[in-house]
Amino acid sequence: MYRRLLIAAAVATAVCGAAQAAPLVVGFSQIGSESGWRSAETKVSKQEAEKRGITLKISDAQQKQENQIKAVRSFITQGVDAIFIAPVVATGWAPVLTEAKEANIPVFLLDRTVEVTDDSLYTAAVASDSVHEGKVAGEWLVKEVAGKPCNVVELQGTVGASVALNRKKGFADGIASTPNVKIIRSQSGDFTRSKGKEVMESFIKAEQNGKNICAVYAHNDDMAIGAIQAIKEAGLKPGTQIKVVSIDGVPDIFKAMSNGEANATVELTPNMAGPALDALIAMKKDGTKPPKFIQTESRLLLPDTAKQEFESKKNLGY
Repeated sequence: MYRRLLIAAAVATAVCGAAQAAPLVVGFSQIGSESGWRSAETKVSKQEAEKRGITLKISDAQQKQENQIKAVRSFITQGVDAIFIAPVVATGWAPVLTEAKEANIPVFLLDRTVEVTDDSLYTAAVASDSVHEGKVAGEWLVKEVAGKPCNVVELQGTVGASVALNRKKGFADGIASTPNVKIIRSQSGDFTRSKGKEVMESFIKAEQNGKNICAVYAHNDDMAIGAIQAIKEAGLKPGTQIKVVSIDGVPDIFKAMSNGEANATVELTPNMAGPALDALIAMKKDGTKPPKFIQTESRLLLPDTAKQEFESKKNLGY
């Protein structure tokens, strides 16, 4: 009898240990793959989860908020340990976040933030300071033109996206003290190369076949690449006749820099999931509460380091 009790206790302990050792499961509602940077974020997120022994379930929303909301509700039904969201737009999240909170599932925002009246609906946001990114780009251009008049056309990101609103504000702040640098046209290119090219073509036609444009500021590198194509097809020289400054730091922008067709980019690291996963693990281990905003690093990158930056990033899935 005593022997049977010992065996039963050992089995119970083993079962309990196996349950404790079960990997965390995280559902990730990703915006889509609208840019090279976004694809890299997805790849890096998988790598970071694998490093930590975490199961990451990724749902591609194809840039539609309704798909993201459906995915989050599915993750809630599945009873995942946490939900990561890269929100396509900033508004309209309160109902589904409330559902996650009621299910006691922590929510981490990656790369972008949301607008809610109750910030307890999400645990933490891991992102860069996108206002700062835009400001760095604006300040670079002010310094680059050195007091000369400069008419800027702006390729905005997705309408309503927090990052687009912030990068627009930051750039405006960066050029505010210099009246010679001004934005003359601004329109959404939806963060894609094809739309960036299309909008840039319209800007060129509207501004004396591009002769009235000094620089293009794009909210991401993919739109900048599209703009470069449009500039070249119009018979103009990107990087010289029209300066190109953008944000993200994807390999193709460094190719453009090496070819003299782009002038500056502000790097956005694709590793948003790593800090979020670390915060989640700490929460599950001992209840450590993460800061509400976990900021990632941003760097201004110029042509002098373009070749080495290209080599360091080309294997990240861009």
